[in-house]
Amino acid sequence: MEAEKRVEPLELFFDLVFVFALTQVTARMADDVSWGGLLRGLLVLAAIWWAWAAYAWLTNEVDARRREVRLSIFGAMVAMLLASLAIPGAFEGDALLFACAYLGVRVMHVALFAAGSDDVNVRQAGRALIPTSTIAPALLIAASALDGAAQTAVWIGALAIDYVGGSIRGIEGWRLSPGHFAERHGLIVIIALGESIVAIGVGAAGLALGAGELAAAALGVVAAAALWWIYFDETPERVERRLHAAAAGRARNVMARDAFSFLHLPLVAGIVLLALGIKKTLGDVDEHLKAASAVALCGGAALYLAADVAFRRRCLDALDPQRLAGAVACLGVLPIAIELPALAALAAVAAICAALVAYESVRA
Repeated sequence: MEAEKRVEPLELFFDLVFVFALTQVTARMADDVSWGGLLRGLLVLAAIWWAWAAYAWLTNEVDARRREVRLSIFGAMVAMLLASLAIPGAFEGDALLFACAYLGVRVMHVALFAAGSDDVNVRQAGRALIPTSTIAPALLIAASALDGAAQTAVWIGALAIDYVGGSIRGIEGWRLSPGHFAERHGLIVIIALGESIVAIGVGAAGLALGAGELAAAALGVVAAAALWWIYFDETPERVERRLHAAAAGRARNVMARDAFSFLHLPLVAGIVLLALGIKKTLGDVDEHLKAASAVALCGGAALYLAADVAFRRRCLDALDPQRLAGAVACLGVLPIAIELPALAALAAVAAICAALVAYESVRA
């Protein structure tokens, strides 16, 4: 019988910094609701997600009760907090600060594998990450001296190196605890959904709370609750069992990499985009949304549903046509979302998500 590891309080404490980072990403995109602004915000999200995912693999392996591990995690939290503070200016005046802090987060991760694990294979797998864990942040440091399309291109190249290198190097060396991994990523989905609730509160702050604003806030909670239901309705438990059934080593690790490290990024991105759309709706419920805001609202929900379908397909061999239909329906709202009042567009997206939950509940 495999020894099962569960999520520890230190990991939840570490995740608090990630909560702040998500809030900063949403705020950054809200301040620059343009196609370029959305792209830059999603690139920042991809960077901090890969850093968080690296620590999810790390804490799956190391013993958080060890003093040196705890102190190192606290050091990584400091670096992550500095990076999060720099997110609003990550492509502008704080680009160098973000890149240097991000380098600190990644270097601390590799160092922790060397100090925190007693397994030779795990330490070798950690050392295999050194090239990409340092090259990618170094490219972001170089990108801080650029601007415009050149800076964005370097960011994309750096993240491609980080993702590709981190996903193929040393994959056989990790010792994966299925229960811990499924629980840890389920909790980060809750954290992301919680950030969408925070976005509702922040968006409503300072507004005159009329019937439209209150309705938008309520619809935002309905949409977030529906997304929560869709993800947590038995899926995490079934995925955990499937991970247990997979052969320990490469087969199990590749499944976990694909399902969690890769496919949970579009899940979280969908939540962040939806939160942005809700925030912009609250700002002016009677006016139509700008094109980028409408894409965030409708496309965010659609991206979440499509990523959830891919997640279940990868782990459970499930095909969910009703969820794909829900994603298409959310995208179908997009052409009229820029013509209707923002409140009506939000109501349509929330209704689609709620109807999907109702349909699956009745069918079950």
